[in-house]
Amino acid sequence: MTADPDVWDVVVVGGGNAGLCAALAARQAGASVIVLESAPRDFRGGNSRHTRNLRCVHAAPTDVLTESYYEDEFLGDLMRVTGNDTDGPLARLLVDRAAACPGWMGQFGVRFQPSLSGTLHLSRTNAFFLGGGKALMNSYYASADRAGIHAVYDAEVVGLDIDGGECRAASVRVDGRTETIRARAVVVAAGGFEANVAWLREIWGDAADNFIIRGTPYNRGTVLKLLLDAGAQSVGDPRECHAIAVDARAPRFDGGIVTRLDSLPLGIVVNKHGDRFYDEGEDAWPKRYAIWGRLIARQPDQIAFSIVDAKVVGTFMPSVFPPVAASSIRELAMALGLAADRLEETVAAFNRAVLPGSFDHTTLDDCRTEGVVPSKSHWAQRLDTPPFWGYPLRPGITFTYLGVKVDASARVLMANGEPARNIYAAGEIMAGNILRHGYIAGIGMTIGTVFGRIAGEQAAANR
Repeated sequence: MTADPDVWDVVVVGGGNAGLCAALAARQAGASVIVLESAPRDFRGGNSRHTRNLRCVHAAPTDVLTESYYEDEFLGDLMRVTGNDTDGPLARLLVDRAAACPGWMGQFGVRFQPSLSGTLHLSRTNAFFLGGGKALMNSYYASADRAGIHAVYDAEVVGLDIDGGECRAASVRVDGRTETIRARAVVVAAGGFEANVAWLREIWGDAADNFIIRGTPYNRGTVLKLLLDAGAQSVGDPRECHAIAVDARAPRFDGGIVTRLDSLPLGIVVNKHGDRFYDEGEDAWPKRYAIWGRLIARQPDQIAFSIVDAKVVGTFMPSVFPPVAASSIRELAMALGLAADRLEETVAAFNRAVLPGSFDHTTLDDCRTEGVVPSKSHWAQRLDTPPFWGYPLRPGITFTYLGVKVDASARVLMANGEPARNIYAAGEIMAGNILRHGYIAGIGMTIGTVFGRIAGEQAAANR
């Protein structure tokens, strides 16, 4: 593979944000580091390629963030979306370390920009990457190369030599052969199992065939399964995941952020029968958008439709695909393949229930419904101004929450309750410690950055 040392100080499995943060932190601490990335070079970076921002704490406005966002508010937001079902100490550790993320990332060429139109809900809480996730990962890899970190692509880890909580080596399939990479410490940052459709089908049944995987097709859960089979403690429900509404016309894999639909809170959402099934205006979009994947997964044939009128055009980030447009609700129903009479009835009932209010899509306004089920709590306006737009929706899985349990040093905990001697985890493969239900925008990148740093620093101490 290379003129490698006999034993690497730190072997990092996975080449996304969490893995590169671990690699860079370990190298800063003086360790020799190799990164094993299962994707080809052009697709390196895992799901991080598609990201836009991370959630971070700050006490005052910065050049890219407005107002302030304190630790207690961040923690409160997290507790609210998870229903307090999280590892409290690890959640607090995450929040405490979040403030330092932008500055640390800047050491490796990562640049930020203020939020753009359509993302103003996040201007106070989330720092946006200049150039997006791919620019972020390119900066990390360039810094890694300059630092002497060795990255190997198309390198699938197919085995871990683990005995008594100690990992001595990884078996890696590369260039058609399997090699053994010996390690003093291992950081696993290889993501969840969302791209393993067979595994999804074990959990969801035939419904999984209608799921769209937003990110990399290389997160197949191979390393997660190796760890669990070796006696690592699991955390999280295999049915729980970060899943949102995406355009049903998106590709099965790797469609990324551009297939996301942000129109849902500004109109109504109906299933294949033309019926509404949830409060579209329940809360601010960055705190509730991630519930929609699971909601749609429970609908017949895992399909739904977002319907808006001309009044809200320009107030949301559109899909990369054009809307289905029509001059009447009846025409829109026919264009979407819905029963026209039923959709007209649903829209008429919704319109009758809308109360007077002052519409403001940037805040929790007073526009709501009364006398219709489900109610709509905010942003309720009559659908009465053509042209009417419709978008078909599918569940879009970003990452799964089943993972390995870790301690505050990012060490993987084994079945006997003891931490592994030299195995650490960061990113999506351990996000279930903190995210067992729900999601808030940007927190996945915060988890990867904070625990990637911790894992890398701690792994380097093993040499």
